[in-house]
Amino acid sequence: MTAPRALMILGPTASGKTDLAVRLALRFHGEVVSMDSALVYRGMDIGTAKPTLEERHGVPHHLIDIREIGESYSAADFAADAARLVEDIAARGRLPIIAGGTMLYAKALREGLNDMPTTAPEVRDSVADEAERLGWPAMHAKLAQVDPVTAARLAPNDKQRIGRALEVYRMTGRPLSSFHAKRTADEAAFPVRALGLLPGDRAELHRRIGLRFERMLEAGFLDEVRGLMARPDFREESPAMRAVGYRQAIDFLRGRTKEAVFREAGCAATRQLAKRQMTWMRSMSDVTLVDPWSESAEDRGAMLAEDVERALGL
Repeated sequence: MTAPRALMILGPTASGKTDLAVRLALRFHGEVVSMDSALVYRGMDIGTAKPTLEERHGVPHHLIDIREIGESYSAADFAADAARLVEDIAARGRLPIIAGGTMLYAKALREGLNDMPTTAPEVRDSVADEAERLGWPAMHAKLAQVDPVTAARLAPNDKQRIGRALEVYRMTGRPLSSFHAKRTADEAAFPVRALGLLPGDRAELHRRIGLRFERMLEAGFLDEVRGLMARPDFREESPAMRAVGYRQAIDFLRGRTKEAVFREAGCAATRQLAKRQMTWMRSMSDVTLVDPWSESAEDRGAMLAEDVERALGL
């Protein structure tokens, strides 16, 4: 493999990515580049489990709080920003550590992304109207007929991603998965060493997800969402508000669901996200997978960090 330029830490939500990244950064004189599509937004702190200044332990963190909630931030944006930051961090004689759970961002950085087609408004409206009549599980079944690869990694009620995949197919006649075709190594932004945190105890992961969600509620998550909804740039269908937990909170605050339904829906959506993240990780090549709650997790991370340090000449 080509000499790495950075260390990447992947994993599902609640698997301890941030804690491990900070510990390795302290140990190896590093800086953290966030790889999370929700942490880029200002004002979305509690529901994203955004690391506090205290939790960062003085380690510089990048790509956090760089967008307002009405703005977009794409995988291509991330790949360009991360590539620039890795060069800057290495030039300062520090170890770049890219950490997060947005797997499309990881793919963009490791493999590059083919150009995605834009969707014509009439096609988007047609898909939305059809979903209104048939329901999203039925649309998911339709997607499985034309793009089984994409359908297999989406939940039947993931309306945003199912809709996008169907729009792409109807615009181009090609499945969305064909636009994610793997590129050659020299087309990637730069080579990285990747460590994937893959929990072996699914029940323990679910317990931690539930506990974290309850702590978010105690910390004022619903007040945070109320504040976002009162902002002039708030749009319910914006990319920021598609983040897990926020969609469910908006439904509850709009009176569409009861509190008990909201709590269960928030945890269920987070569990589904974690399942998708782990599926993505297993499909990735050249990723060292470890159980985050085993004694070997930090040791394997340290070994990879040392490998990257040597390659960068730090």
